[in-house]
Amino acid sequence: MPITMFDTPILRWCLKHLSRFFLKLSGWKVSGSLPLDSSCVLIAAPHTSNWDLVYMLWVSFVLGIPIHWLGKAQIFKFPFKRIMQWMGGIPVDRSQSNNMVDYAAGLLRDNQNFILVVPPEGTRTNVTYWKTGFYYIAHQATVPIYLGFLDYQKKIGGIGPAVLTTGNFEQDMIAIKSFYQDIQGKYPSLHQ
Repeated sequence: MPITMFDTPILRWCLKHLSRFFLKLSGWKVSGSLPLDSSCVLIAAPHTSNWDLVYMLWVSFVLGIPIHWLGKAQIFKFPFKRIMQWMGGIPVDRSQSNNMVDYAAGLLRDNQNFILVVPPEGTRTNVTYWKTGFYYIAHQATVPIYLGFLDYQKKIGGIGPAVLTTGNFEQDMIAIKSFYQDIQGKYPSLHQ
């Protein structure tokens, strides 16, 4: 894995305080925490805006969470490739037929304290159903799913409860979706 901005102590300290300042300036609060001694899938929902990445990074710095995230390969082209990787990004080529679940589960198993952020909608546009990859990544890697959120209406971002996968996708999704029932993205019409 390439070096990220989370790996430099002085920079991490500066970014934590800058993030706290920007969030406070824009009226946002941060809630929750993650155990930093284990790997997990952190879902980020609802995902309706490019601003979600900015707020997610600010929240992660305030909470001291060194995140990695999957992004479409197009945003990793020159001149942005190194910057996106430095921000914790991992390129995904959606035009190729590959097994992303196996790849992502392998990242979680092979790297200690690896936090992988996955937006379950898979896109910022309106979707009828969430993609299931985040669930099967966590299940295959035997790591918990933490429920990350950005509530633009209440201006709160953070980490909700953990869900341990049972293998019963439908039943586990009831618990996951109920958490997000009252959380509003930047563009509410783009999420369920």
